[in-house]
Amino acid sequence: MPVATGMTAFGPVGAATPAFGTADSAAAVAEAVRLEELGYSTVWLPGGQGDNLALVPELVRATRRVTVVNGILSVDRVRAADVAARYRDLAATHPGRWRPGLGGAHGARPLATLSAYLDELDAVVPASQRVLSALGPRMLELARDRASAAYPFLVTPDYVASARELLGPDTGLAVLTTVVADPDPARARDTLRTGSLRFLAGVPGYAANFRRMGFTAADVADLSDRLLDGVTVHGDFDTVVARLREYRAAGADQVVVSLDGLPGEWQRDLVTAVA
Repeated sequence: MPVATGMTAFGPVGAATPAFGTADSAAAVAEAVRLEELGYSTVWLPGGQGDNLALVPELVRATRRVTVVNGILSVDRVRAADVAARYRDLAATHPGRWRPGLGGAHGARPLATLSAYLDELDAVVPASQRVLSALGPRMLELARDRASAAYPFLVTPDYVASARELLGPDTGLAVLTTVVADPDPARARDTLRTGSLRFLAGVPGYAANFRRMGFTAADVADLSDRLLDGVTVHGDFDTVVARLREYRAAGADQVVVSLDGLPGEWQRDLVTAVA
């Protein structure tokens, strides 16, 4: 069976859900099966400082066609040898169904740390099957040179257009989006301000990228309306669809929708509406 490269296996809309971040693997498997039945071609496991590597084979074996991606595995916490061993096993039985998403390198030389990690994987996990979390230009360049796709979060459509230009036509671009299903802009922004966005705005990499996108220090500190409207998606169904299509038109191969809190009919209909 041929293994898809680039973004050919991803499809235009991917799904991320907290169900993949729980200790209840049965619930995670059931959710993956449900999302596949709804038509999602890719499911993204949550990133952060946890290690959900053990969940990957359960999701792959329980489904028939979806691509499973970690978004992302922290290279500071998950050994390259463990990723390589898991990839080798799944490639033998389910080729092309899992793509390790990598990132989370910290310390004095994060790019060097990540590059060394990729060096360890090269013999087993080809660049065409890897995804890198990327925000800044140097990380995007690394994704272009050593992965199949870049995976940014909390970005604007203008950022996507610039990233597409830097990545070129052959590297995929999957953009994680936070969506609030609320037609009242003020209420939607209040919801966003009480969520994880406040913590992320204080993370140096995200704060630096907000500045690169033209947001001020005050925008970041206050989570201004301008910032929230720029890097998140909110509104009624048609407004949300139109906004997600902006990301696609700007150069995103896939928009990854965080389904947490979205009505069931939205989860079903977004697949075809955005595509």
